[in-house]
Amino acid sequence: QVQLVESGGGLVQAGGSLRLSCAVSGRTSSSRAMGWFRQAPGKEREFVAAINWNGGFPTYTDSVKGRFTISRDHAENTVYLQMNSLKPEDTAVYYCAAGRLGMGGSSWRQNYDYWGQGTQVTVSS
Repeated sequence: QVQLVESGGGLVQAGGSLRLSCAVSGRTSSSRAMGWFRQAPGKEREFVAAINWNGGFPTYTDSVKGRFTISRDHAENTVYLQMNSLKPEDTAVYYCAAGRLGMGGSSWRQNYDYWGQGTQVTVSS
């Protein structure tokens, strides 16, 4: 089993920054790729960013490239999502997810076995 707990969400003005954290625990957690997804009201949950188990090959959805950075710290068992130049359209509940063993970072929800409870990010215009 892998447990994920997100934190760091909140209300921020457009152009501002937030850093989301995902505390990861579980025997196999350090061997899994990690991802961030988000879900806005009335919309499907969508991929935001992913990173391999060793912190390599970060990938992003086009709408956040150049603004968001995913990273992980194995010593702290934490995955981060640094979000800069936030826009109102970034408003959503953000979820951390742990990938299937043996797979790299992926944009497909089906490739993730464990999910956190989510943290709300609201960007005002």
